This record gives sequence, C-alpha cells and structure tokens, in this order.
Amino acid sequence: MRYEGNVFRPPSEAYSLIVQVTIGCAHNLCTFCSMYKDKKFRIRDINEVLEDLDMARRAYRRVERIFLADGDAMVLSNEKLLVILERIRKNFPECQRVGIYASPQDILRKSHQELVELRENGIGIAYMGGESGSANILKAIKKGVGPEEMEAACHRLNQAGILSSVTFISGLGGKEGWREHAVETGNMISRMQPSYVGLLTLMVEPAAPLYKDIRSGAFQLLSPEEVLVETAEMLRHIQLTKPCVFRSNHASNYLSLKGTLPQDKEKLLALLERALHHTEMLKDERFRLL
Repeated sequence: MRYEGNVFRPPSEAYSLIVQVTIGCAHNLCTFCSMYKDKKFRIRDINEVLEDLDMARRAYRRVERIFLADGDAMVLSNEKLLVILERIRKNFPECQRVGIYASPQDILRKSHQELVELRENGIGIAYMGGESGSANILKAIKKGVGPEEMEAACHRLNQAGILSSVTFISGLGGKEGWREHAVETGNMISRMQPSYVGLLTLMVEPAAPLYKDIRSGAFQLLSPEEVLVETAEMLRHIQLTKPCVFRSNHASNYLSLKGTLPQDKEKLLALLERALHHTEMLKDERFRLL
C-alpha cells in the first residue's frame, strides 16, 4: 500500500484496510483541525487506487472491512467511486463493509438515487464531522456549513440506508460557549437521529489556527470537570426515537463512556456524576492523545 502524509481514520475502523482515494481535505479551513494542514487537496488518479487494492489483495489473506480516506472521500463522483467499489468486490469478496469519510457538502451534492447506488455497491457507513449543533460555533470554527445542512445530510444518509456516524467535540465552545454548545448539540442530535454518535474532547495542535487564540487567552479551554458538566448537559437534551450507539472513548477523552441511547442515558449521566465526585477516575492530561 502507498500512503501520502499522515493517514487518519475513525476509531471504529482500527482494523480496516485504509485506502486513500483523496489526499487531504477539500475544505481544510476548520480552525480546530490540523489533520490535513500539510497537504494540498487532490483526488488520486483512479488507476493508482486500483493498483493499491491489487497490492493489498496480494499482501493480506483476509480483509473484512475497508475504509476510504482522506478527509472527504465522498467528494469523488459516483462514476469513480463505483469503479473503486467494483474492484473491492472483485478483490475482496469477503469484505463485509466499506466505510467512507464524507462532509455534509459531499452528501448533499449527491442525489438520493446516487446514495442508494453507493449503498447497493458496498458503502455501509459514512462518517461526518458534526463538531457542534450551534450555528454560532460552526461559524466561528469556519466549518463551512450550518446545523441545517448537517441535519439534512444525516437524513439523506438515513433515507438511503447508509449508517450515519457523526462526531462532535466536547469543549469546542470554550468557557464562554459551553452551555450553548451542549444544548444545541443535544438538540441537533435529536433532530438528526443518527446511527452512531462519537464524542471527542478538544485538543489543539500548534498547526491549527485556534492554537493562537488559546495561547493569547482569547479562547479558554474547559477543565476536565467542566467537560463532564458539558457532556451531561448535552446528554440531557438528546431525545431519540430509534437506537443510537453513543461512544466517548476516544484517546482525547477524560472519561470513557459507552452506551446505546436512549436506553442508557441515565446510566451515562450517573457515571458522569460519579466522576465529578471522584476525579481520580479521569484520564491524566499526559495520556490524552489525538
């Protein structure tokens, strides 16, 4: 396999074969993110991608999951994605699911029928960075879309039968905006009705534009205890009518949370309350990672 630069994938794709179909991120303006700041976005030549899949077949005896990277791989036209998916089916008949990073813009550019076509040809799950349900915070971090587009994209995935996994970031509103971030994120998740919700905790590297604001004091990070209070407030505002797997067990999180909403909400809230009174349960800052 050939890779360019650092390669990122969702935690749930830890054992997947990762194939870069794009390099970098087409948007690449989010102030909190440094993942692709060292890359100039481009779509890889499809013949290179097919060669990588052929090399992987020779190298690996069994591949049950494949993940298409980089940042917004669904920016590819269906014409190109279907060629890639066809090669995956040919080379890896044992593959049970293909996952893909997708921005809300990517999803909304595709018709319902195009999304169904992707699902019928192997795309089982799409990962979308929701970040926050607050329009003000999304604007401040230069996400490029608002809550309405986020919700519409998630609904499009749901309607097409593609599992929707949406990631949000604890602490993204800082000390001033924590309550708005918590309440509006909980409300947006309720309207989205996603299949999965992942909750990370804000960590900012020097390459991210937000780093300067943190150093200057213009943006104040939450303490670990404040992150727990924010998470509890968000959970209280989530009202779901279908099961949603909730995970806050990323390496950046101070406290690992696992459950299925809505049935595990009270259990998760009780764990957060317990951790607030027993702070030794929280991960030491030295062991947090992106």
